Amino acid sequence: MDTHAESKKFGEMLSKRFEGDFDFPLLEDKDHKVINRYGIFNPDGRGWPHPSTFVVDPQGVVRWKFVEVDYKTRPSNEQIRRELAKIK
Repeated sequence: MDTHAESKKFGEMLSKRFEGDFDFPLLEDKDHKVINRYGIFNPDGRGWPHPSTFVVDPQGVVRWKFVEVDYKTRPSNEQIRRELAKIK
């Protein structure tokens, strides 16, 4: 739901914070179209979605998802790699 300026600033922060290229776009979903479609709207989050990770295959089918209420709980890189390997 961030504005373009907010997304750009966040991308710049990520580029400085982590090694490697930041070579993917950020979704700006101010109208909650994607948040609502994926069923991750957080009514307690001032419009922010529940923290989520999705693995989507080349045809656009969601093959795995991790949705959590607590923003501190995230899937491990190994979990995500394992799920990505299943769709190669």
